[in-house]
Amino acid sequence: MNVIECRGLTKVYGRTKALNTLSFTMEENKITGLIGRNGAGKTTLLKMIAGFLRETSGEIKVFSEKPFNNLMVSANLIYIHDQMNFPASLTLEEILNASAAFYEKWDHALASRLFDYFSFPSACYYNDLSKGMKSTFNMIVGLCARCALTLFDEPTTGMDAAVRKDFYRALLKDYLAYPRTILLSSHHLDEMEDLLEDVLLIKEGRELLHLPIGELKEWAIGIQGLSESVKEWTQNKEVIYLKNIGLDRTFAVVRNTLTDTESQQAKASGLALTPVSSSDVCVYLTSEEKGGIDDVFIKD
Repeated sequence: MNVIECRGLTKVYGRTKALNTLSFTMEENKITGLIGRNGAGKTTLLKMIAGFLRETSGEIKVFSEKPFNNLMVSANLIYIHDQMNFPASLTLEEILNASAAFYEKWDHALASRLFDYFSFPSACYYNDLSKGMKSTFNMIVGLCARCALTLFDEPTTGMDAAVRKDFYRALLKDYLAYPRTILLSSHHLDEMEDLLEDVLLIKEGRELLHLPIGELKEWAIGIQGLSESVKEWTQNKEVIYLKNIGLDRTFAVVRNTLTDTESQQAKASGLALTPVSSSDVCVYLTSEEKGGIDDVFIKD
């Protein structure tokens, strides 16, 4: 069953297209990473899935229904983001107690254990928390609600490294025990790729890749050697990144369509073939086509 379906989805703000004819489907009971740079359209997409925004054109369906102002969709979905608001008059403990009335599958025992583990003071109010502690509390609500569709929008903002690791571990353990559809937005893939099943990579509101994480890890390959050899070897290849090293050497990243014979020929020509991480593939594909940061310092 497809939990999310988008066909030609477009969202326009003034003269800016936040989403540009975006099309994809997302199956149930998978953890998918929504990856893209700041301004790629990730938050706009999540808000539309959550029913907060109406599409300008195209079609979006969640649980086979249009999500905008849809009570059925809202009842089966939770959207966790860094601008969440909780009642200012309730303490953190009271917010967790009240959550059971809103979420049918709420696990209060787990919420209490996580609350104690992260050392929250029970009498504290949400607005008194630091940025990182707010993100951690949001994470507890998102996990323990156990909604059929859970949306996390940059959930680790403000968390330190140890808490981020705990969050990813907790997310994976609870997902394995209670499978549901989880969409995790971030521009950092390296930290969370081990818990993802699929990756949806977007740039300027368009889909660049949507594939299993295992395929993304094999999607590209690096080639390094003498500049002339690299140039000759990559003539008929899909080059996604190119960098000169020193005076006469070049490093290139190409779409990995090489056969075993081609790989052997490349090595025989003095070229070194190296794996390219999933995170680096996403960085290269979403980078602006105007050189790297070093080019900023080149004087005319």
